Amino acid sequence: MPSNAVLSRGTSPLLISIPHLGTEIPPDILATMTPVAQHRDDTDWHLDQLYSFASELGASILQPRLSRYVIDLNRPPNDENLYPGQNTTGLLPVDTFADEALYAEGQRPTEQERDRRRALYWDPYHQTLVAELARIRQEHGYVLLWEAHSIRAYLPRLFEGRLHDFNFGSASDRSALPGLAQELAELASAGGHYTAVANGRFKGGYITRHYGQPQQHVHAIQLELAQLCYMDESRPYHYDVERASKLAPKVRQCIEHALHTLHTHYQ
Repeated sequence: MPSNAVLSRGTSPLLISIPHLGTEIPPDILATMTPVAQHRDDTDWHLDQLYSFASELGASILQPRLSRYVIDLNRPPNDENLYPGQNTTGLLPVDTFADEALYAEGQRPTEQERDRRRALYWDPYHQTLVAELARIRQEHGYVLLWEAHSIRAYLPRLFEGRLHDFNFGSASDRSALPGLAQELAELASAGGHYTAVANGRFKGGYITRHYGQPQQHVHAIQLELAQLCYMDESRPYHYDVERASKLAPKVRQCIEHALHTLHTHYQ
C-alpha cells in the first residue's frame, strides 16, 4: 500500500503541512461506515489549489492521501483532548463536526483497529514530517512549519457564531517566535477585507504544539481559514476562483512575512 505521506521537497526553510486534505477511505473501512462518511464533509477542501503559490516560495509540501475520517493526523497518538472542556473530534473520529455518526451500529473501531491505523497511516506521515524538518533545519539552520487548515465558518458544535476569516495558532506563543502569530493576525486584517485573530478558538493542533520548538529553531504556525473566504461550504464544496484569487495573495503575504521575520531573527 502506498504511504499516506505525499511529500514534494522544496528549497527554502518552509514546510507546509496540509494534514486534512486527503479524501481516500479504504474500502474495508468504508464498509463499516454510514452513508454520510462518503461525503467527507470535514475535509480541508481545495487547500492544495489555494496554496498553489507555495512552489514559488520554494516550499516543501506534505499532504496525505487518506481522509481524516480514517485517522486524524493532527491529533496526539494517545488521543488526548487538546482542548479540555471543549467539544472536538478524536484520533479516529466517530462522528462529523455536525454530530452525525460515521459508523454503522456496532461497527465503531476497536482499540486494536486504532493501533492498526496508527501504524499504517499516522506513523508514516509523522515520520516523513520529522525527517523533512530535520533536513530543512540542517540545510538552513531553522524551519517555518506552516500548518494549513480550513473549516466551515459556522459550526455550532465547535464554536459560537461566525469564525474569524484567519485564525492563527502558535500554542499561545510556545510553538513559534513570541508575537509572530499576533503580527500575522494584524497583517491579515489590514485593509479591512478580512477578520483575524491569534490564539483564539484554534491555538494549534498536535502538529503545531508537538513540533513547534523555537528553542530548537523549529517555528510552527497553524492557519485555520474560514472556508467561506474561498469556497462554498455546502456540497459539492465548489472552489470559488474569484474569492480564492483575493484570499491567496493575503495568505502568501503572511507566509512571506513569517519567513522574513525568522530570516532576520537568525541573522
